[in-house]
Amino acid sequence: MLRLAGSLKQGWVTASLLLQKLQAFPRKHPLTQALQEYGRLIKTIHILRWYADENNRRRLNRQLNKGEALHSLRSHLCYANQGEIRAQQDEQLHNQVGCLNLVTNAVIVWNSVYIEQVVQQLKQEGQFPGDEALKQIWPTRHAHINVYGRYYFNREQVGKKQQLRALRQSGFQP
Repeated sequence: MLRLAGSLKQGWVTASLLLQKLQAFPRKHPLTQALQEYGRLIKTIHILRWYADENNRRRLNRQLNKGEALHSLRSHLCYANQGEIRAQQDEQLHNQVGCLNLVTNAVIVWNSVYIEQVVQQLKQEGQFPGDEALKQIWPTRHAHINVYGRYYFNREQVGKKQQLRALRQSGFQP
């Protein structure tokens, strides 16, 4: 408790230290009850804002959907071991997670570049749906990504500027 009191006198305390000390207190400690009630108040305000403001609700749902789309992309890319990252040591775990992040970012960059190409083509054809429609498009789509098979990289071509593949014609239906 001395460590907690010293930190509080300085005007700060880490959340983990505070929770550790609160767990040592009896369940009915006034500070524990006050923090629980404060948490309920914050949650209640959030719920009321959710129901009261449709724009806020749509914005939050969009953010949740973006998070789910990113999770779906990572699950698609991480197919080995039934999509679980397993490692015996921290260094191996960091390596696996780093590789997944690298591949995820590569897919997002690839998709972003081609989304920009599609937008430019639609503008040239006079079929651009507008900026509001673009808010619904995320570069986390992955149905076109083949995670199985072999990939060959020409080391001589790495780093050299190359042309993008041609886009499908606008009348194409998959």
